[in-house]
Amino acid sequence: MSLLQQLRGTGVALVTPFQSNFTIDYPALEKIINFVIDGGVEYLVTMGTTGETPTLSKEEKKDIIEFTYEKVAGRIPVVVGIGGNNTAELEKELAWFPLDKATAVLSASPYYSKPSQEGLFQHYKALAAASPKPILLYNVPGRTGRNLNAATTIRLAREVKNIAGIKEASGDMAQCMEILRDRPETFLVVSGDDALALPQIACGMDGVISVAANSFPKAFSEMVRLALKGDFKGSKTLNDRLIAGYELLFAENNPAGVKAAMYELKLIGNYLRLPVVPVSNELQAKVKEYVKQ
Repeated sequence: MSLLQQLRGTGVALVTPFQSNFTIDYPALEKIINFVIDGGVEYLVTMGTTGETPTLSKEEKKDIIEFTYEKVAGRIPVVVGIGGNNTAELEKELAWFPLDKATAVLSASPYYSKPSQEGLFQHYKALAAASPKPILLYNVPGRTGRNLNAATTIRLAREVKNIAGIKEASGDMAQCMEILRDRPETFLVVSGDDALALPQIACGMDGVISVAANSFPKAFSEMVRLALKGDFKGSKTLNDRLIAGYELLFAENNPAGVKAAMYELKLIGNYLRLPVVPVSNELQAKVKEYVKQ
């Protein structure tokens, strides 16, 4: 089965649950894994930035990856997030982290450094050469400070063998349509914006890597499946119910918003590692009301 077939639909960027002393809450992580799989998501993404990876040690990340493989137990594919702005260090991490059971590696483009488009091309080319698994580009300029433009994405898709797709979270619909128009046939293109997933699938995207699917996996993954089947009326009905949820989840911070919802669902404790803090009491009350509905 091709990567495009395996990762078509909803992937969920898993949060990392913590205990009150900020150590990793493994029983809660197992609960989340089962909750989203039972909710119908097509695959998991562990160690994405929604997992608060900047505040996790390499050893913690390794333990979480291995724990995730163990609890998923081959039921659905697992994608591992390995990204950053030190290319040489990432090449070492691609050899060090346990990737034997991973379907692909999701790599957020370099933050803060603001490389040129040529710098981004060379960065990803180096990672693709070092990676034992296919690389999915992750373009999220709102967090990294630099857009991976359509021309560079297509150049990577055509010229670098081990680059298999992109999570596109620029929010720029024109750029998305350009990528969809010019991509090679087997190149996976998924949304990185929950609120834009439906219109982006209508434009030709293959699915979404979602934050909201941590808390609303059943409704969200069904919305995506209906859209992929071309049932936009049914998909819109579900999406209309979710719009207020998207707004609440991202009102103050991600993953503080989705953790607030998951706390109300009794999946996790509402703990985050600094510099991220829980949402305000006012927003928590709104999240509680929405989850109840």
